[in-house]
Amino acid sequence: MRDAGQPALDWTAAPERGSTGMLHLMLWIVRRLGWRAGHLLLYPITAYFLASSPRQRRAVRGYLCRALGRRAGMADLFRLYFAFASTILDRVFLAAGEVQDYRIEIEGLDALQALLAEGRGCLLFGAHFGSFEALRAVADAGCPVEVAVLMHEANAARVKAFFDAIGGSRRAAAIIPLGAPEAMLRVRECLEGGGLVGLLADRRTGGEKVARVPFLGSHAPLPAGPHLLAGMLGAPVVLGFGIWRGPRHYLVRFEPFAESVTFGRKDREAVVAALADRYAARLEALCRAYPYNWFNFYDFWEEGR
Repeated sequence: MRDAGQPALDWTAAPERGSTGMLHLMLWIVRRLGWRAGHLLLYPITAYFLASSPRQRRAVRGYLCRALGRRAGMADLFRLYFAFASTILDRVFLAAGEVQDYRIEIEGLDALQALLAEGRGCLLFGAHFGSFEALRAVADAGCPVEVAVLMHEANAARVKAFFDAIGGSRRAAAIIPLGAPEAMLRVRECLEGGGLVGLLADRRTGGEKVARVPFLGSHAPLPAGPHLLAGMLGAPVVLGFGIWRGPRHYLVRFEPFAESVTFGRKDREAVVAALADRYAARLEALCRAYPYNWFNFYDFWEEGR
């Protein structure tokens, strides 16, 4: 584990692409004309963003070559971009709690509920993989406890505000801004109340400590922060993924990861590195099984540095 230098392009500094105007237009269309009309619009929208993002396109191609084990063509890139666009469209409905027209298969929820029934609280580690909103919708409905999300907001403030407006005050209040002075206190309060705190554990910010671990054929810098947080709080950890399987179809999967995380001053680095390695191995297996679900549109391995 080491302190990370500033990456070649820190994703948190990247400007929001598109606009809330487009999101409001999409919302108007799906409300007036239905979800199918919105779904048809995803094809030209996907083509536009694929054609107009050469830097992101290079990064996605590099990832897909690793995940697919072959050279990724434009059809592969389109599939990933389209899957991402589909999750954004679905987020309009899922954030509003409109899940009745969705086919959501669920695996492992019983184990998560049993863990929460002990009253200890739990950390839920996700990734920029599929739909975190689908994962959150299942957790909200299936767990009679507080569900909060610890997230970095700076690079998508307008989009977050849009979805908060759809989801209402309860959804907005459940967001804990990463880096805010009161963030740790709010996380601790949620866990001590037997609640669930979700966070994405596959993307680090500039200056954050990282663990360089094997991932899809090369060592990649994964954030150490989530694993350090688990050790500081002594909370159990579950992995969660909302895998996009097609139009309005998700597989939501919960997997036990750590009953508890403990370390001392001397073994902290080794314990965190081992946890990051296990997390990366699980994420790699999912990326190979569902390659078009991982949405990191930047130089993840920092090969361009």
